[in-house]
Amino acid sequence: MALFSRRKTRRPYKRKVRRVPTSHRRVATSRYTRPVRQAGRKKRRRTERKEALLSKLPLVHKPDYLLALAVFILVIFGLVMISSASVVGSYELFGHNNYYLKHQAVSVVIGIIIWIIAFAIPFPVWRKLAYPLLFVTLLLLVGVFVPGVGYEYGGAKRWIVLGPLFLQPAEICKLTIVIYLASWLAKKGKGVKDLIYGFVPFVITVGVIAFLIMKQPDMSTMSIIAATALAIFFIAGASIPQMILGLSFGGMLIWFLIKSAPYRLSRLMIFLNPGSQTEGAGYHVNQALLAIGSGGLLGLGFGHSRQKYNYLPEVSGDSIFAIVAEELGFLRSVFIVLLFAFIIYRGFKIAYNAPDPFSRLLAAGITTWISLQALVNIGSMVGLFPLTGIPLPFISYGGSSLIVTLAGIGILLGISRYTKQKS
Repeated sequence: MALFSRRKTRRPYKRKVRRVPTSHRRVATSRYTRPVRQAGRKKRRRTERKEALLSKLPLVHKPDYLLALAVFILVIFGLVMISSASVVGSYELFGHNNYYLKHQAVSVVIGIIIWIIAFAIPFPVWRKLAYPLLFVTLLLLVGVFVPGVGYEYGGAKRWIVLGPLFLQPAEICKLTIVIYLASWLAKKGKGVKDLIYGFVPFVITVGVIAFLIMKQPDMSTMSIIAATALAIFFIAGASIPQMILGLSFGGMLIWFLIKSAPYRLSRLMIFLNPGSQTEGAGYHVNQALLAIGSGGLLGLGFGHSRQKYNYLPEVSGDSIFAIVAEELGFLRSVFIVLLFAFIIYRGFKIAYNAPDPFSRLLAAGITTWISLQALVNIGSMVGLFPLTGIPLPFISYGGSSLIVTLAGIGILLGISRYTKQKS
C-alpha cells in the first residue's frame, strides 16, 4: 500500500528573477558600455581614414634606387673631401686634424636617419603637415633674433643654439616652403592664374619669408628660396604675365639689395671684371680660380692641395668644389658634375610621372631647389656667377644643409614609389 500512497513530492527550487524596468536597463547598459563603444568607434574611424588615404594611392613599387645610389656616392665623397680640405683649419683651431670630419660624420648619420623616416611617410601625409611645418619654420626664423636663443657670428644672425647643436632655420625653410607651396598651389588648381587669389597671396607668403631671411642677412639663401618658389608657381600653371611681373619684381628687389650694401656691389663688379682686384673683394674668387687652374686634367693628388693652407677661404664649406678640382683634376670634377646632372634628371623624371598635382609640384620643387643650389655653387667657383655663400649639396661642410637636403631626397624617393610606370 505504501507504493500507492499519495505522499507529496518536493518541487525543485525555482529562483525568482527580478525584472528591471527597460529604462533602467538602458541607463545601466549605456553607463558601462559607452567607453567601450566610443573606443571601438574611434578605432574604426582611424582605420577608415587610413584605408581611404591608402586607397587613393596607386600601387606601390620599388623606389628609384639609382637616385639613392647617386646621392649616397656624393655624401661619402663629401666626407672624403672634408677629411682632406679641413685638415689645416681643424688642426690650427682645435689641435687635431679631424674635428670637422667628426662633426660632418655625425650629421651624415642623423641625415640618413631623417632620410629613411621621410621616405617611409606616404606623400599625402606631407600635404597635411604643410601648414604646421611652415608655421614652425616662421617661429624658428623669428627665433634667431631672440637674445639667448639666436647665435650671431660675423655680424650675421642665422643660427639657433640647441645645446651642442647649431640649427640654421633658413636651411629648413628651403624644404618647408616647397612643401607648403606644393600643397597650396595643388589646392588652388586653375585659381593660380587669378591675380587676387593666386598671385597676391603667393607674393605675400614668399615676401614674408624673404624679409625674415634678409634680416639675418642671407641674400644668397633668400635668392635660392625665391627662385625655387617662382619655379613651383610656374609649374603649377601661372600665366606668362604673372611670371613677367614676378621676375620684374624680384629683379628690382635684388638690385635694390645690391645697391644698399657696398660689399654686394663690389662682388658684382668683381664678377663683371675678375682681374680688376686680386686682393680685397676679389681675393676669394681669384684664389678659387687659381685652385681650379692648378689642378689641370688629373689634379695634384688627394690631400696635396696648396690652397687649403689658409689661401682659399671656406675650403671645407662653400669653396670645396675648388679643392676638388685642385686635388682630383678636371676629369674627376666633371664626373661630380655629371652625378649632379643625373640626380636632377631622375628628380624631374619622378615629378613628370607623379600620380597627382601635389606630388608633382613637391618633386619638382625639391629637384629645382637642389639643382639651383648646385648650379650656383659650382658656377660661382668657376666665375659664371657672382660669389655667394651657397653650400654645395651633399658635399660641403654643414649639418643643417646636409640633413635638410637628405630629408628632401627621402621625400623624393618616397614619391618615386608611387609614380606611373609603363606597362
